[in-house]
Amino acid sequence: MSSATQASQASAAAASFSQDKYRFFHALRPFSLVVALTSAGLGIVLGWPHAQAPWLLAALILIASLLLQAGVNLINDYGDRHQLDARFPQVGVQTRAALSQSIRFNFYAGLVCIFLATLLGIFLAALSGITLLWIGVIGLAGALFYTLEPINYKQRGLGVISVFWLMGVLMVLGAYFVMSQHLNWQVLWQAIPLSCLTSLLLLSNELRDYERDLCEGQYTLSVRLGYHKGVFLYYLLCGLTFISTLILALQAWLPYAPLLLLSLLALPAPLKLLHAPPQQRLALTPLTGRLQAIYGGLSLLCYGLSL
Repeated sequence: MSSATQASQASAAAASFSQDKYRFFHALRPFSLVVALTSAGLGIVLGWPHAQAPWLLAALILIASLLLQAGVNLINDYGDRHQLDARFPQVGVQTRAALSQSIRFNFYAGLVCIFLATLLGIFLAALSGITLLWIGVIGLAGALFYTLEPINYKQRGLGVISVFWLMGVLMVLGAYFVMSQHLNWQVLWQAIPLSCLTSLLLLSNELRDYERDLCEGQYTLSVRLGYHKGVFLYYLLCGLTFISTLILALQAWLPYAPLLLLSLLALPAPLKLLHAPPQQRLALTPLTGRLQAIYGGLSLLCYGLSL
């Protein structure tokens, strides 16, 4: 890549930054909360027939899952506090200080959310058994070290892989265990399609910010692979989602599976943006989140209709 091209990308990346990114509502990333709702919701629905107090348990699981997801989102930008001078050279010192304060506020708010989720997790573990405690410990460690040192999955290019297990498979299994008080390997397979979409949502975020991350030296998986290979991975995860759905249907583990074909209607819009210029790629992540919300909602309906 020529120095002129790198300079052009750096300039475009700097121009794309918005101070609104660090406002609480934006840092919360409401569209991504669909991950907690669908993953925890799937475990709840699958474990519903085995629960003695399903409504109470379901409410506690959803609250804990949403708090954990919100906490992860809010602490995600904490590392940006060292890059404000480079990101916002056009603003004054006082404005950058205010942005730094917003980042810190979001970080501490995120820790509070994670702490509350932990308390709920301990309570649920007391009701369900020590297995949930180990699941919770793994999930908590994954949440804290997604962007925090010394592990920082995102910077090591492991974010897309880690959320598949932590916010996908593990969250489904954890919710199922609370409801049923036992584990079932069939549930692990039933969690695969939604887990692929969870990884897809994070990958869409990396592809949206590819030029910016490249200029800043953020070594996400997409930066390590290159944009075109990242796009191929996006297509691959889409394919795996629907291939695994088909396998579940053929195994008779997914009732009313044809309903999920409706989610294909939400697929063309994000696929089209994969080949758009960086400035037009901003909607890629919300549109991918919409795909997950539609697929997840239809998936819960499919399993719910069989109860």
